[in-house]
Amino acid sequence: MPTPPAKAENTFQILATIGSYFTLILSVIWVTIKRPPSWPLIRDQMYEIGVGSLPVVAVTGFCTGMVLAAQSFFQLSDKGLASATGLMVTKAMLVELGPVLTAFMVTGRVGAAICAELGTMRVTEQIDALQSMAVNPLRYLVAPRFIAGITMLPLLTIFSCLMGIMGGYMIAVHYYGLPSNSFLDPLPEHITTFDVMSGLVKGFVFGVIIITISCYRGMTTSGGAAGVGRATTNSVVVCYAVILIGNFLLTIGLNNSYEQLQEWFGW
Repeated sequence: MPTPPAKAENTFQILATIGSYFTLILSVIWVTIKRPPSWPLIRDQMYEIGVGSLPVVAVTGFCTGMVLAAQSFFQLSDKGLASATGLMVTKAMLVELGPVLTAFMVTGRVGAAICAELGTMRVTEQIDALQSMAVNPLRYLVAPRFIAGITMLPLLTIFSCLMGIMGGYMIAVHYYGLPSNSFLDPLPEHITTFDVMSGLVKGFVFGVIIITISCYRGMTTSGGAAGVGRATTNSVVVCYAVILIGNFLLTIGLNNSYEQLQEWFGW
């Protein structure tokens, strides 16, 4: 059982880590505003994060939509509510499953790679070499990934939602025989701009979470090859946990702000 001084030291270390993490975020935003990184660096990261993630996001969204449709139709058909299948699939994909599952897939594919790449550069002193040549590592290494992440995650989220709706449509209509108009007709009436914007906001926030945590763990890696492995594993686990907690907080916050947002934007 840890002694009180050890507990105090652990608490101080946690607070120091959180403080340095938020300092990194503010520093990246500052260097991006002060002098944005070159377009080729941003373009390459947008391709890696966005285009490179399309296959896994498509498969995830499509299969999730099929499962949602199968379960919804199975549970609702004997109650005479089968026509709500399309609405349930679309609502679930847009508001919750689309953003969260997309963030999970991007974390596993991109976040881990970013942490491993930057961690390897840190332990092999490549980042120190950049600093010795008067190159700001945040502007050169982190800012392009940050800009690409917050740009591509909302787009990947919408793509995942569309694939999920398509998968649900195929199962409900072509497998269970639900009339096409029963699946599609309720959507324009019950799917609102608020639902779409909720998914986009979550995608944006999850993009910030994934990129910043992965970059922070990579930039602070120590301990050689074993340290890179530990940092990569830790970054993925922390990203998953923060995404789930953030999703809950965003859901509560957006739902509580619904009436105010309606008044401001006419949603």
